[in-house]
Amino acid sequence: MFGLFKTRQPWSDIPFANAICYSGYRDGQSPPSGVFPSYAQIHEDLEILARHWRYLRVYDCTPHAETVLRVIREQGLPLRVMLGMGLGAEVSNPGCPWGGVYDDAVLAANRAENDAELGRMIALSKAYPREVLCLSIGNEASVDWNDHMVEVERLIHFAKTLRRRTRHPVTFCENYVPWTDKLRPLVRHLDVISVHTYPVWEYKSIDEALAYTQENYFAVRGRYPDMPVIITEAGWTTRSNGRGIEPDNASESLQATYYAQLMEWAEAEQIMTFVFEAFDEPWKGSPDPDEPEKHWGLFTVERQPKPVMMKWFSDLRPGEGT
Repeated sequence: MFGLFKTRQPWSDIPFANAICYSGYRDGQSPPSGVFPSYAQIHEDLEILARHWRYLRVYDCTPHAETVLRVIREQGLPLRVMLGMGLGAEVSNPGCPWGGVYDDAVLAANRAENDAELGRMIALSKAYPREVLCLSIGNEASVDWNDHMVEVERLIHFAKTLRRRTRHPVTFCENYVPWTDKLRPLVRHLDVISVHTYPVWEYKSIDEALAYTQENYFAVRGRYPDMPVIITEAGWTTRSNGRGIEPDNASESLQATYYAQLMEWAEAEQIMTFVFEAFDEPWKGSPDPDEPEKHWGLFTVERQPKPVMMKWFSDLRPGEGT
């Protein structure tokens, strides 16, 4: 189940450790603009994160990801990275509330770019074999509300290609719902299943949150008892304008409570959990400063710890990460 070659690293050989999702984009930087964090900025971030985490997750194979890997190697940091493929839509999805319908030319261009992204992932995994932990063939590209829909057959192609041409474990990072049925044909081509769970997006109170996370997780694990299942996104936003999350259900105190409960359970059960996310990202979502997409960080965009992190980072001041 775990691989095609004797040289493939089985997921079972990867020890449990603290894990976190990382995108280093600061004010004026974003993936769409092509303005990426500098080497020095990423070095500052990773010095902060290496104090408490051992595994990072990044979302694409852009220069951002390559710089992350280069900093880890050149600075000798005790970190490993789950690389992700940044996928564009290959089919239209009229079910997406904020778009998701494209003409044939755009879809064809996206398909070609997705193939190029696959090539970049293979190249990075070979160039940084020690720094790479795992390879993900995409992020939330099959759930029914996404704006970058990719058919399961193409996901299978990506997974089979990576398992044939690389030595790292292969996964796919997705909301818990598609794993329960739609993604069943993909599972046998993976080494580990990666689940996303967000109680706050589903109008759960903090009193319901952990039980709901556990329900989501076990709904997937129960269907695939012979496969390892991890969590690659779980978190709590600290601000909201009411778009999908009630403002009074988003706060720093609620984030701290959920994080503590989540980590206590994950550590007790030895379920690797990539917390979402390291730093606030002002480029995301609408221009509204209270847009919830901007405020999932355990640290602010100025690299200041929110209350959830004060136990470990009370000494941190802006610019003092390195």
